[in-house]
Amino acid sequence: MLQRASLMTEGPRLCGNDWVFQQDNAAVHNARLTKEFFQENNITLLDHPACSPDLNPIENIWGWMAREVYKNGHQFQTVDALREAIFNTWSNVPTSLLETLASSMPKRLFEVINKNGGATHY
Repeated sequence: MLQRASLMTEGPRLCGNDWVFQQDNAAVHNARLTKEFFQENNITLLDHPACSPDLNPIENIWGWMAREVYKNGHQFQTVDALREAIFNTWSNVPTSLLETLASSMPKRLFEVINKNGGATHY
């Protein structure tokens, strides 16, 4: 999945050569092979606190996806139809959203530090 997401080209393109990857904490528990992937590809992982949704842009993507899947009050008759809508939406996350979220990380970090780890507007 990481290779399909063009991590190797998009990370440096979006963030420069000194970019850092933020791994979802839930994935850390299932990530023996993932850690090897990061090490083999010289990808630096961001060390961040567990359960920190303000520092986890994927939470914003989940929110965007939910709004897209259920746009205009859309309801699904079958689990398969819902699954298809979710996968279709995931495949069509706009690059501009990813770029906006990636570029928001310095502000997110600064705000969390200023709030002494408390909730932010993110």
